[in-house]
Order: sequence, then C-alpha cells, then structure tokens
Amino acid sequence: MHSENIDEILREAEKGITNHLKTSLESGLIDEQLYDDALNHTFKNLKRWLTVSHAPLEKTLQPMRLGIINSVRQGKWEDIVNAFRQNVRFGTGGIRGMMASDRDSIRKLKENGLHTDILKGTNTMNDIVVLLTSAGVAKFGKAQPVPFSKIVVGYDSRVRGRELAECVAELFLAYEYTVYFFDAPCPYPEVTFAIPHRDIKADVGVLISASHNDYRYNGFKLSCSNGSQFDPDQRERMYKEFIDFDDFEAIRLRSFKDAKPGQLKFLGGSEPEDSEYYGQELIDMHKKYRGHMREFLMTKDIKAQQLRTPLSIAFCPFHGAGIKAVPGLLEDVGFAKKNIKSIDGTKSKMGLNTLDGMFPAFCSDPGREQQPDPGDPRAAETAVKAFKEDYPGEFDKTDILIGTDPDADRCAIVVTVPENQRHVYANKDYTLLPADDVWTLVLWYRFQREIEAYGQIRDADKKFIVLSHTTSDSLVLLARKFGIGVIRTWVGFAALAASTRDVWDGKAQDFLQLVDGKDQNYVDLCHPFVCDCMDMGNGKRSINIAAMEQSNGFSILGGPPPDERSLGEGGHVRDKDGTLAALLVAEIAAWAKENGTTLIGLLDKEIYSDPDIGMFATFYEPDPLDGEYPGIEGDRIKKGILLKALEYHRAVQAGGFEIAGTPIKSSVIYRTGKYDTIYPPSGDFVFPDEGIRFFFDDEKLSHLTIRPSGTGNSLRFHIQLRALPTESNLLETKAQIRTKGRDIMDELRRLLDAPRQ
Repeated sequence: MHSENIDEILREAEKGITNHLKTSLESGLIDEQLYDDALNHTFKNLKRWLTVSHAPLEKTLQPMRLGIINSVRQGKWEDIVNAFRQNVRFGTGGIRGMMASDRDSIRKLKENGLHTDILKGTNTMNDIVVLLTSAGVAKFGKAQPVPFSKIVVGYDSRVRGRELAECVAELFLAYEYTVYFFDAPCPYPEVTFAIPHRDIKADVGVLISASHNDYRYNGFKLSCSNGSQFDPDQRERMYKEFIDFDDFEAIRLRSFKDAKPGQLKFLGGSEPEDSEYYGQELIDMHKKYRGHMREFLMTKDIKAQQLRTPLSIAFCPFHGAGIKAVPGLLEDVGFAKKNIKSIDGTKSKMGLNTLDGMFPAFCSDPGREQQPDPGDPRAAETAVKAFKEDYPGEFDKTDILIGTDPDADRCAIVVTVPENQRHVYANKDYTLLPADDVWTLVLWYRFQREIEAYGQIRDADKKFIVLSHTTSDSLVLLARKFGIGVIRTWVGFAALAASTRDVWDGKAQDFLQLVDGKDQNYVDLCHPFVCDCMDMGNGKRSINIAAMEQSNGFSILGGPPPDERSLGEGGHVRDKDGTLAALLVAEIAAWAKENGTTLIGLLDKEIYSDPDIGMFATFYEPDPLDGEYPGIEGDRIKKGILLKALEYHRAVQAGGFEIAGTPIKSSVIYRTGKYDTIYPPSGDFVFPDEGIRFFFDDEKLSHLTIRPSGTGNSLRFHIQLRALPTESNLLETKAQIRTKGRDIMDELRRLLDAPRQ
C-alpha cells in the first residue's frame, strides 16, 4: 500500500472518528468522560495498527490493514471506535472480548481463517491481541527470580480456537519455553489440572476460550503454576509492566515443526487425534485426569450399583469440550455407556453434540445472541427439546440431564418434575435446578455418606466451605448445622481460591477481624476478596471440602498443599470444574434412585423441610439477557442504571421503600475499589463493584442484589428468598415463593428501566 493512500485513509479516519464521537456526545449517547477517553485513544491506536511493520507478522498484518481500510471507506465509524477506543481489558482471569460484533465477520473468520480481512483492533479478540498479550506474559515469566520455563496451552470449540492456541504456543516456543499443547479441544479444568501435575510442573497455563459467552466472543484464560488464577498484585504488574499493545517487536514466533528436541509435547488421550505431532511425545493426560476425579466419589463401586439400579443419563455438551470428557468420565467410573444419551438435536440441525464455535443452536435469532450457558433456563429448554427429538418417548424415563458449557468448567442439571408438582413449575415436565440447590445437595450428600461410613464427619473442626456472596445461604446454614466453618467471598472463583490459600497459609486472622459480622457502606472499602466468615475457629480450620458459586461453578480445594505449585492435599483443581460436578451429581442421582427417590425428592425432604435450613428460592437474570449493552454507549447505559440503584439505596437509608409490595428493611453497598481506575469515583457516584444489596428481613436471609460487571457492559440481578414450609404446605409454599421472586424481578426491572431485551 502506497504511503499516500495510507495518508488519505488516516485523514479520513481521523475526521470520521472525531465527527462520530462529537455526534454521540451531543446526542447524549456518551458522556464527557467516555468522549475524552475515546477521542484520546481511538485514532492513535488505529494509526499505530495501520502503519506498523514487523516482518514475522506480515502474513497477519496485511489482511488486518485491509480490514481497517475497508471499514474506513465504508464509514463504519461506530465499529471502528469500538475496535480501537481502548485496549481489551485485562480482568481476573485474563482477557475476553468480541472477535467482531456482526455474524458475517465471525462466519468469514471461521471459513477463511485468522488471516482474513475483518476489522480487528486493540479492543477486539484477535490473533494480534493474543500475541501481544502472550509476549507480555512470556516476558513477565522470564523476569521472575526463578525464570518461567514451561507452559500448558489448550483451547475449546471457539471459532479458530486451535489456531489462536497455536499462536500462543509458537510465541512461547520462541521465548524458549517448553510447551505442553492439548491435541484437541479440552475442558478448562483439565488445563488447570495439567499445569501442576507432577509429570509437567508448568509455570503458567493458557486456554483460548470465552467460557459460556456467545459465538462472537473469545478469550485468553490465564492460570498460574498451581492452576488457580494469578494473584492480583502479580496480574497488575504483569499488565502494567509487561503487556504493551504497541510493542509489536516483542512478538517472536517459532513453528511447531521448528521446535527444538523435547521443547514441544502434546497432551491428550491414549491414541492420537487427527493432528500432526511432528514426532513429539503424546502424554495421556485424560487418563490421569479421570483417575484423579475417581478419588472424590463416595460410592466406590458404581459399576455394581448400576447393575442393580441403572441410572438413565442425558448429556448435552452445548457444542463444547465436554463432548468426550463427560461421557468418558461417567463410563470410566462405572455408568453404562448404553445408559448415557448424548444430545444433538439432529432433526432441527442444532448440532449440540458437535464442536462448532458458531453455536448453531443459539444463534438462530439475529439480534438476540443467546449464550451456550447450561445455567440459562432457555438453554435448558433447548437441550430438552433436542433430547425429545433425538429420543422420542424417552424423556420421562430419564433420571438426570447434565449440561456443560463450551470449556466445561460449568455444570447445570435438568430433572423431570413429578406430575403432582408440575403446576408449581409452570406446568412443565422438567426444571433446571438452580446451582444453589445442586451444591446444597452435593454438600448434604457428602455429609450423610461420611456419617454413614464413619459415624461422624471426620475432622469436622478442621473443615470449611467457601462460597461467593451471591450463592445461597442454604449452604451456610447446612454447613454450620454440621459444625463446618464458612467463608463467603466476593464473586469469582479467583476469590474463592485466594481466600482458601490464605487459610492454608495461616493468614486467615488477617481478614477474620476485618469482616466477621460487619457490614460495609459505600464510603468504606471492603476486604479485597472476603465478604464474611463464620465459625472459622479463630483461623484454625484448614481443609476446604467445597468451593461453590451461583454461576454453576464447583470444586473441592482440599487441605494445605505441599508447596505453592501444587493442588491442595486431597483436593481437586483450584478453579471450577464442570466435569467433576457432573460426576458427583450423577453419583447422587444414582444413590437417590437406589433409595427410591429423586433429586427433587431429596431437596423437598432433606433441605426445604428441615427447619434449620428451610427453602431458599434464588432467582438470577443478567441484563441484558444476552451479550452486553452495545459499544461505547454501553458504558453510559450501565452507569445510568447503577445511578438509579444508588438512588434507591439512599431512599432506603432515609427510611421507607418497597419492591413489589415487599418492604426493604436495609441496604448496603459492597465496594472493593478494584475497578476504580476504570470507573473513578466522582460526585455521588462510586462504582459498587460487588453490588448493592437490599434486605427484606432483619435476619438478612432474603434480599436482592444489583451487581455490575467490572470489565463488560452488563449487570447481574440476584434475588434470594427464604421460607420455612411444613410437610403439609410444601407445594403451596413452593408456588408462592416462586411467584414472589418473579414479581420482584419484574418490578426491579421496571424501577431500573431495564426491560428484558
């Protein structure tokens, strides 16, 4: 491209960007802060990318330039501003964002490969952003007192996920790391298991995935040497000192075929996939992973049990990496292959049992880009419909339907509803169990089986659970009933792992006194990752028996590890694992069936009807329901809703406020300040990064929470209601509390002017 043509494009781009931002400001679509930030960064970033030259990247840079030029000539100013107004935000687990906002671009990327001329920028997920981020991580590793030398790299079913993973691997090869590369789409928890495995002992791990987000997204999920996420101070230093979106010279590449002897190893199963291994070693990581998870079963001979009382299982991978992992795990422990039915939806061409990053079962309605999230009731409906297509007349005979998201770190459960309860569940023959109920059952079951085997919970005085503050209090009451300690953290598995690590390290006293029994207000900053603690024995407890979050995440972290690069003693991976959760819930369903009941039956009898626990009904909705508020305007929309929520908080403090006829007794703002650099406090506005909570009762067991995303333009609405039913009014109470929860959610949306999209 001649320099005069580039100069012409740059002049046109600067003018178009400036005019677009000015018009957006004048029309009220963005505020002054957003305008200034975008004006300062958009054109500067575009100019850098359009004019950069770096020989090792020329195959990538040429189509990237063409994508920018085409967008400028077509006057796609909104798309250009969104692509270049900032760098992709570096969050707790790495980076995540849209590859493109439109379906045609994603389809073009899928069909033509990474080197295609769609619009790429500093604020989109693309091969250049992945390489620049990888270079920063690689340099950070080499700058450590003991330099990093090994990395595990994996990918799930996202569009061009393998090629992006190869970009990461080739860069780390060039930085003289030994690379362990998964030979096929794999669950994220298998990556976090492989990193600290004794046969590898890697320093870092990367998975190319955007978890449960829709097909437009991709991400770079980053793990440290023990498989958990990096500590905030390490992550902050890594980003500020080593990741530079202008430093193209830091990008070096070494192809797989040019890897030094022993520098590249592949991870997979016992047999090669349809991949090229370049004569390198293949390690059977799947076998090691499955063998490790067997240790967490309470039923030691499931095969014998299944011969007596076979469990009928349906499984939906939602186009993702659980496609082989979950059925293989279930078969490995003794569930019969013939009784595990994989769901595809062949007749409707859903392709749920295919590794397709376009997620065809979830993008049939343009403008409503639904997520392949197994915890979404609409996804459950899709899975049930597909099952009934694939296996006519079999649904009522199915005991449990398991779903995992594309990287298989989340698990959700669908069960059939007894006929006498269908009026409670919107007259449907199935229901998606809230993760809150599923984890409560897992915990209850493990307590009961241990008492059955040993007469008591062994070392109860040393054990504790950890859960996020938006996860059900039924878990808190259940744990305390059995003499188990509780730590409640802020949202995200990184917080669950960090608090557990501090307990292991004897640092629990550092936060016990700070948070125990104390509420915060919006002026004070809360502890960075702990919300509150109960019955922790003055910091003497040390064995985590469950880590749980409302967003369908689960693991067992165990006791203090032998060193900082290992899993907890007797524990599982230090991030969430949907495959382990699938296994444990299948075990409970099998035990329930053998004992003449079901998961709903266990919940009704052992949890809801227990006066020490009661019925906790939880309701969750994101806003918007799918994706994010669009583009740069999304920041303004999110902030506007939060300002209304803050007004209602102040109304509660002044006395007298209700929602859907339910009085609000008190409210609190939870803020750690972790996103203050993105949303600096100003005037009456502070960014409530962990949410604004409104309590309906003095015991603070019924409440609603409005919680914003820190790095994305979206909000989360959580409601928890408690009731104490008796055996005689159980179904009536179920119906009443579910109706009340829906009414509160509807009224909340009206008050916030946040209608369902």
